[in-house]
Amino acid sequence: MEKTWLSGKETPLGGSPERSERSEGLPPSGRPAREGAEQGTQPPDPQVLEKPTRRRFDRDYKLRILREVDQCTAPGQLGALLRREGLYSSHLNTWRQQRDQGILEALTPKKRGRQRAPHDPLVEEIQRLRRENERLTARLRQAETIIEIQKKASEILGIPLNSLDNGEPE
Repeated sequence: MEKTWLSGKETPLGGSPERSERSEGLPPSGRPAREGAEQGTQPPDPQVLEKPTRRRFDRDYKLRILREVDQCTAPGQLGALLRREGLYSSHLNTWRQQRDQGILEALTPKKRGRQRAPHDPLVEEIQRLRRENERLTARLRQAETIIEIQKKASEILGIPLNSLDNGEPE
């Protein structure tokens, strides 16, 4: 390998710097190597995602891993288990605390969203009475309006209503 004077990069003897700098990682033929193509697997994408996704572990997985951890007795078994599963020791500490507190045993899938208020018959009775009160208030308002119209009509027609108000006929 020799360095070029301008760029300071190493190039193969007799080769040009352009041929040695391939950003695609492709062989000189320009096509992917046959080994990966025959197996049908492509190398993982080296791009880092903009927003990483948070891993979630369900109850059964946590309990299974904790049982496997409890069976690890030889030195290095625990580390191998953690590497194989892609976990950290802090996961185990948190899961052990949850298991000891009984959280993992009682853990069931929870319904997301606002929690419904517990069923209370008094609340239903209060709502029913409020609706009835509103309905009766509206009917009273309507009856009072009708009475006012009747009073105005009797004044226009000249019918005295004083005797009707007292309850004694004249």
